[in-house]
Amino acid sequence: MKLDGKAGPIDANDAALTPLEAKITVQKMNLASSGFIDPAAGIAGIADLDGTINSDGHHAKIDGTLKASNLQVVKKGSPAGKPVDVKFAIVHNLEKATGEISQCDVSMGKAVTHLTGTYDVHGKVTVVNLKLNGQNMPVDDIEAMLPAVGVILPPKATLKGGSLNINVVSSGPVDKLVSTGSVKMENTQLANFNLGEKMAPVAALAGKNTGSDTTIQNFSSDVKMSPAGTEANNINLTVPAIGVLTGLGTVSPSNELAFKMKAEVGGMGVPFGVTGTTSDPKFTPDVKGLATGLLGNALKGQGNAANQQNPINNVMGLFKKKQ
Repeated sequence: MKLDGKAGPIDANDAALTPLEAKITVQKMNLASSGFIDPAAGIAGIADLDGTINSDGHHAKIDGTLKASNLQVVKKGSPAGKPVDVKFAIVHNLEKATGEISQCDVSMGKAVTHLTGTYDVHGKVTVVNLKLNGQNMPVDDIEAMLPAVGVILPPKATLKGGSLNINVVSSGPVDKLVSTGSVKMENTQLANFNLGEKMAPVAALAGKNTGSDTTIQNFSSDVKMSPAGTEANNINLTVPAIGVLTGLGTVSPSNELAFKMKAEVGGMGVPFGVTGTTSDPKFTPDVKGLATGLLGNALKGQGNAANQQNPINNVMGLFKKKQ
């Protein structure tokens, strides 16, 4: 660490309140053990920091740039595959031990997210109120960041092309942080993952095949992340080779899946469940829900010759073996 500048007059009661104008440079700073970040946040990595500090003894204005490698953002995450650049500006109240983040632009390639908000470090654990916003971010650039936030794709699978929008509000102690918001991804491809093959056990989708890569026209969801796991609601996934998939579910801290979904295929809604893990999802048909839906449709169609169908025949047709 290198610190250049001037300080004074020295505050006799609390040296931390001494006016200061300085430039700080830190090489290869370990974020987890540096003391700059509350360890309870789960943030880790190695960073180079260039910044300036201007303090009048009451408020300290801190701004600069930081480049982090092997960045990890959550405790269950793993290091990001590419370096991350951060440009920040903070005003810290020295007496109250609180602060405002007026700028925190996090960049990976052409993908940029903007973080703003407030924090309070006077207690045992830092408390934050933050807003994270990223628009039209290239998926290719942020794909390497997914492990850092605890997102695990199936083996060999990668995201290619398209864009991602994210709006999230986070509040509470950093070790019990609750984040809510929305995620939307468009015109991307999940390479090396055949969703149609994985969904073959869902009877109504037998014979559907996305090929070795799965094209995703649209994916959107409302999300809530907390120490208890991740909740996803209002899921809407459009895969042209299959249809529109909707539903909701949860991901546990150990990445176990529990989702209730419905596939709109050929004018029919087919319910199914998703279990397993994020790296190895399992798709199973909801036979009871399927039969109930078919019976309801058949009853509604009575009296209309064009719509009269035998629900038993429909069910049996869905469970035909592949040709």
